[in-house]
Amino acid sequence: MKIQAAVTHEKGAPFQIESVELAEPKLGEVRVRIVAAGVCHTDAVARDLGLSPFPVVLGHEGSGVVDAVGEGVTGFAKGDHVVLSFAHCGKCETCLTGHPTVCLRFNELNFDGHHEDQSTRLSQNGKEVSTFFGQSSFGTYAIAHARNVVKVDPEVDLSLLGPLGCGIQTGAGTVLNHFRPGFGHAIVIFGCGAVGLSAVMAAKIAGCAHIIAVDIHDHRLELARELGATRVLNSKTDDVVEVIREVTDGGAHYAVETTGVPDVVRQSLHALRPLGKSAIVGVTGEVTFDVHPDLMAEGKTLVGVIEGDAVPRVFIPQLVEYYKAGKFPFDKLVKFYNFDQINQAFEDSANGATVKPILRLEASA
Repeated sequence: MKIQAAVTHEKGAPFQIESVELAEPKLGEVRVRIVAAGVCHTDAVARDLGLSPFPVVLGHEGSGVVDAVGEGVTGFAKGDHVVLSFAHCGKCETCLTGHPTVCLRFNELNFDGHHEDQSTRLSQNGKEVSTFFGQSSFGTYAIAHARNVVKVDPEVDLSLLGPLGCGIQTGAGTVLNHFRPGFGHAIVIFGCGAVGLSAVMAAKIAGCAHIIAVDIHDHRLELARELGATRVLNSKTDDVVEVIREVTDGGAHYAVETTGVPDVVRQSLHALRPLGKSAIVGVTGEVTFDVHPDLMAEGKTLVGVIEGDAVPRVFIPQLVEYYKAGKFPFDKLVKFYNFDQINQAFEDSANGATVKPILRLEASA
């Protein structure tokens, strides 16, 4: 079938909405009519660094309505409201022990441009177009394996839910699934984008006594305070580590580092108390630190956490329930854009004007 999709033809090129061909769903796959798709920093990295072969249709925070199911699919029917999340094999040791975010085939299935059977579902003028994150949701329709698809409450605005599939899941899951802080613990979140603010909301749900948000934009810090931060720090003017140690009587139990900035990564370690744990959740380059004083001497842990260590079919419906209960108001992060405003949405995300852009591919479900 012919669909409209935002095609990226080469590294760093702007998105172009063009006609592409989408094949029928195969064994175990679901076709989804995309209602909306979140704009995530990972899409920008893929566009600018070439994480997947070009040409490619990016997008990995899709929400929509099931349009067709392939052979062997159970549990989904035409008309179901769904969110699309990351691809995973479902068969390896990490998948089978509840950690699909570190599936042994994660990089292949999400970034190599093909589906699990090594073929693609997208083409243009007879040439293959790469799939991204097992979905390519910057298009009016997408095909994903049923494992990637999460059924959601049809009473909740479907256009809002796509970011639960990646960015919001990452921030909230790092706190609720990986750290699982005890009541009264202290946590510091570095960076108040969508991932960091989701961590703030999750820390409030968990009952953390100190929720400290760090950023360089005052308007984002004010939003962090509104969402549950007990203290906000502007790293341009505040002595971040010193204040955190003072406020928490020795340092935070946990840190979530979302910025990928080397100096901030080091700060996330220095802000911890002995036995504290810092999670790196963003794309981060080379960082230099002194292992003995920064890490080993106080028994600290530096760990990478992908997609919030979530099982999407379990965690995403939980986040929806928290939202419905008024405990996870992630709609306050969102600004909607029409599909043809995709390049503006990415620009606004990059310059900080919008915390979480969402592209509307349809006016409603």
